[in-house]
Amino acid sequence: MRFRIRTLNNISPQGLERLPTERYEVAAEVEQPDAILVRSADMHKMAIAGSVLAVARAGAGTNNIPVAALSKRGVPVFNAPGANANAVKELALAGMFLAARNICQAWGYTRALKGDDHALEEQVEQGKKKFVGFELPGRTLGVVGLGAIGVEVANAALGLRMKVLGYDPQITVQRAWQLSSAVEQALSLDDLCARSDIVSLHVPLVEGTRALVNPARIRLMKTGAVLLNFARAPIVDERAVLDALDGGKLAAYVCDFPTNLNKDHPRVVALPHLGASTNEAEENCAIMVADTLRDFLENGNVRNSVNFPETIMPRVPGAWRLAIANENVPNMVGQISTCLASAGLNIADLLNKSRGELAYTVIDTDAPIRDAVLAQLRAIGGVLAARIV
Repeated sequence: MRFRIRTLNNISPQGLERLPTERYEVAAEVEQPDAILVRSADMHKMAIAGSVLAVARAGAGTNNIPVAALSKRGVPVFNAPGANANAVKELALAGMFLAARNICQAWGYTRALKGDDHALEEQVEQGKKKFVGFELPGRTLGVVGLGAIGVEVANAALGLRMKVLGYDPQITVQRAWQLSSAVEQALSLDDLCARSDIVSLHVPLVEGTRALVNPARIRLMKTGAVLLNFARAPIVDERAVLDALDGGKLAAYVCDFPTNLNKDHPRVVALPHLGASTNEAEENCAIMVADTLRDFLENGNVRNSVNFPETIMPRVPGAWRLAIANENVPNMVGQISTCLASAGLNIADLLNKSRGELAYTVIDTDAPIRDAVLAQLRAIGGVLAARIV
């Protein structure tokens, strides 16, 4: 079988090379694709063909993808968690230095100087006291969100001889192993805000994180604290942050999300969404999602999905594979097994996983699955998608 992949953005060639031309047709003009590869294109208003089996984003966030609608169709959405972690970590560290030493403001002052070199020297000596900053060793960094990026930021800050507080009630075992034992666990988000000199945000934008930094939490923060936001713009109440800057409560806000409200503020450094904008990050993201997508299309395995459970089962040699997405309700596996048994098919191996309202089942059978049997499986109430892999 040859798979058809539609690209909605330019995808790094290093990623596309993971999809061999003898098995994959990859192009922006592909019609009736089996899958879609996307970076930043907004998919919410586009018509997504019924042929689409999966959507893969070469990046971490999936706000540009209609995940809920695709879930109802039994379509997994893949991303590349951690592939851009180093790039964002480096920018967050740069943001700390920019804020601590007032570098952007000082640079702007220098660029506006007029006169000969002697005049410039006098103006520099007179003006530099306006940009006195602070050093990072001994300061406390609060890291909100200890996923791939947050863990790297926290560990790197320890190397700068900072004290580090971390807060993430949903930290995974994998990330906990990666996090240095020197990072102190904050008791709550309020506790972290109250004890940190710098707060760095690294959480996804979901309903529970919208306006996570709000007037109440800003009031808890130290006078002169710095806020870094390289996650998503709506995670902070921007108006409240700007009011805090104007009132002297906050010293600086460094973010990756310029708006007409913040871009000209003297205490704001707003960058043009540079977090993952490195050649290395784009390559890493493209390679990760291409490998993930290929494993799903060729083997039915699910990893790095934002809506489906992780489901990875080695193939039984000589077996035929079936992949089914369904609503997470009782007796689904029983109905599927009964249907296969009625068709005289023996199950060589089976793996069923669930996540919220969705479940996903991979089955290896010892004989081919006829189209009529596949149609019967698709007709079971609650089955969202079924295919022979």
